[in-house]
Amino acid sequence: MKTKTKIPMRQCTGCREMKNKKEMMRVLRTPENEIVLDTTGRKNGRGAYLCRSMECLEKAVKNHGLERSLKTGIPQEVYEDLKKEFEKLDK
Repeated sequence: MKTKTKIPMRQCTGCREMKNKKEMMRVLRTPENEIVLDTTGRKNGRGAYLCRSMECLEKAVKNHGLERSLKTGIPQEVYEDLKKEFEKLDK
């Protein structure tokens, strides 16, 4: 008898919905306090998850969800970089 494999779920910091980890993007705070988009999901550091939509990124900026999840202040330039990277993913 085969057991069901557990699907890892994560909460989006923008819309606050629980979704499959593979459907989401990971925003990462590295040990050097640099904030980057982790496309592989395997880099070292503290992560926060976002749906693959600009709406969720904008909600996370508005409600300070990323700052709360990453436990650090995020400069405006980093948000602009994240928006550019999300636009690349939409294409």
